[in-house]
Amino acid sequence: MTRQNLNKEYFDWMYNLVCGEKRFKKVSYRKLLSYLNKVDFNYIYEMDGNRAEDGMDLRYRFGYENDIPDYEITAHLDDRPCSILEMMVALSVRCEENIMDNPDIGDRTGKWFWGMIESLGLYSMDDSCFDRSKADKIIHCFLSRDYKMNGEGGLFTIPNYRGDLRYVEIWYQAMWYLDTVLEN
Repeated sequence: MTRQNLNKEYFDWMYNLVCGEKRFKKVSYRKLLSYLNKVDFNYIYEMDGNRAEDGMDLRYRFGYENDIPDYEITAHLDDRPCSILEMMVALSVRCEENIMDNPDIGDRTGKWFWGMIESLGLYSMDDSCFDRSKADKIIHCFLSRDYKMNGEGGLFTIPNYRGDLRYVEIWYQAMWYLDTVLEN
C-alpha cells in the first residue's frame, strides 16, 4: 500500500469514528478535520505528552482494526508528530471506552469529539464555511493556552469553574468536564 493511500484510509477511518453516517448526513467537516490532521499537536505541559502518545497509538489501532501490519504503519503513518486531530480523536475514544462506556446509551465517541470542537469555537466551520485564517487563530490560542479561564477556546469549557483551566493538563480538564456531563 502506498503512503498516500494509507494516509487517506487512516483519515477516513478517523473521520468516520467521530462523524459517522448518523451524525452528519447533509453536512461535511472534511476541510476542518483535514486541517486539524495537518497541524502538529504541540503542548506546553509535560503530562499532555500522554495525549500525544495516545494519538500516535491510534495509528496502530487503525492498523490492527484494518489488518494492516505494524511495519506498514511505522513506515507510512508513524513518520510525523501527533496531529491535533489524532490527539482529539484518541482522547474522545479514551473518554468513551475507559470512562463513559454505557452499552444502554451506545457509542458517544463523536459526542466527546464535537464537544471539544464546539469549545474551541470551530463548530460552525463545515465545508461551506471553513476559514483557514480563523482556524489558525483559534488553534494558535488553544496550543498557547491563550483561552478563557473556564476553558472556552480550549478543548473543554466548564461553566462556573473557579480555577484557571489554562494551567491544568488536558486529561484533568477532560475528567472535570465529564463530571459536569454526569451531573446533568
